[in-house]
Amino acid sequence: MSNILIADFIVVLLIFVRIISAFSAAPIYNHQAIPAVVKVFISLVISYIIFLSANSPKIQIEINLVWLVVNVIKEVISGLIIGFSINMIFYAVSFAGSLIGFDVGLSMSQVFNPVDGMGSNVIEEVLYFLAILVFFMIDGHHHLIRALVYSFTVIPIGTYTVNRNVYDSLMIITTSIFVIAVKIASPVIVSYFLISIAEGILSRIIPQMQVFFVTYPVKLGVGFIMLGALVPLYVYLIRAYLYEFEERLYALINVMR
Repeated sequence: MSNILIADFIVVLLIFVRIISAFSAAPIYNHQAIPAVVKVFISLVISYIIFLSANSPKIQIEINLVWLVVNVIKEVISGLIIGFSINMIFYAVSFAGSLIGFDVGLSMSQVFNPVDGMGSNVIEEVLYFLAILVFFMIDGHHHLIRALVYSFTVIPIGTYTVNRNVYDSLMIITTSIFVIAVKIASPVIVSYFLISIAEGILSRIIPQMQVFFVTYPVKLGVGFIMLGALVPLYVYLIRAYLYEFEERLYALINVMR
């Protein structure tokens, strides 16, 4: 009887390790505003529900410390990969905001980002929190939990999930950060490229004129007007990319089998 209880405890522990590892790297759940006790409690509840479900994970238990440590490390790797992959879209949005802020001239106006504990410009923060709102609107936090539950039906507990296909999938997801960031920031980048050309022409026509000082307020005004006009487009793009990354998350889980 005691061996059965110990085996059940180890199974729940390994499920809990994968879930808490994914939450530590996933958007929203890794936010510092959420107390660690709440994260642990949510992870324990989800772990217990998965364990009691009809398709609960099965594993051959070996009650020794070495086996337990090795399998905990495997579950930590699996959880971090799942949580890290869905977080890429937020990195892309933040990078797009830094590109826009540099062109607008707000790269020096740094504000504190409570998520990663680093400074970022104002435009980057606005786009990041816009992405979080869209993430809540499409129930992305629920999709992440469903993906974690699905991972236990595809990836057995104690499975080493890092292989060549996983490397390739993570590489594709990582490189897409730069593509998505440039697509989001491209309207502002192109507009300010044309403004820079106009500044160069104006400086050649009127050499005595301090073009960059004169046009700086104009660049700020154009930047804010464009951002206000592009908000609906950004909401649509972020929503589409979040759905795309959720599909990639399921594809990545299938590759990790």
